[in-house]
Amino acid sequence: MARIDAHQHFWRFDPKRDGWITEDMSVIRRDFLPEDLLPVLQAHAFEGCVAVQADQSAAENDFLLSLSNEYAWIRGVVGWVDFEAADISDQLAHYSRFRKLKGFRHILQAEEQRDFMLRPAFLNGIGKLRDYGFTYDILIFPDQLSFAEAFVRKFPDQPFVLDHLAKPHIREGKIQPWLEGIQRLANMSNVWCKISGMVTEANWKTWRKDDFVPYLDAVVSAFGIDRIMFGSDWPVCLVAASYPDMIGIVDDYFFASSDVEKSKVFGGNAAKFYHL
Repeated sequence: MARIDAHQHFWRFDPKRDGWITEDMSVIRRDFLPEDLLPVLQAHAFEGCVAVQADQSAAENDFLLSLSNEYAWIRGVVGWVDFEAADISDQLAHYSRFRKLKGFRHILQAEEQRDFMLRPAFLNGIGKLRDYGFTYDILIFPDQLSFAEAFVRKFPDQPFVLDHLAKPHIREGKIQPWLEGIQRLANMSNVWCKISGMVTEANWKTWRKDDFVPYLDAVVSAFGIDRIMFGSDWPVCLVAASYPDMIGIVDDYFFASSDVEKSKVFGGNAAKFYHL
């Protein structure tokens, strides 16, 4: 079974567009393209990846799809659409013609309205995804977990995946009420979880592997081995850890797992969820 990195990004750095990349993240204030990632994937025996949007625009979709056409090992793309648009059905029909466009994401974590996902117009757009076989990546902070639960309950047949464990407060060593929110969300069998983005939620300079164990324990227990998938969040992870250091956290955690379980976490589940 192919090893797949289920979550990473590409960009040609634009200081204005990419304002979220602040000065303290200077290590990633530059271009990151497929030729930068491929040697890293190969060094860790990954055969492919899923490229996820970092900018909320149609131009981002075009950019990622063009890269996926050029590089066969970019197995899938998670793009962006304006789910509140009046022509959302037309937009989804358009994107359904692109074989590698697997799903969409909205940067809910950045919305001032914390329950943005429950706006009627947004729900209307999400409700059309299943007609075209698209997935949806949930990007939120812990304070939005209760809204996410209400959100996914409205669409029991829609495949959802939670990005970055909903970004728990690892830096502070805080686990509640995040843990309860994760457990409630995981009760819905159509919700999966990416083991990704952890190092950037820890202390960038002083994190230790043990810092992540309670959070990994929580998501593995809640979602089970069949609904979790590894994602590097490269190159964002580089602000806190090298790729080898970051994957070492997850490798060490699953060290005693069976080969079958490891193959699911490191590619099999991603392939199943995104139909790669």
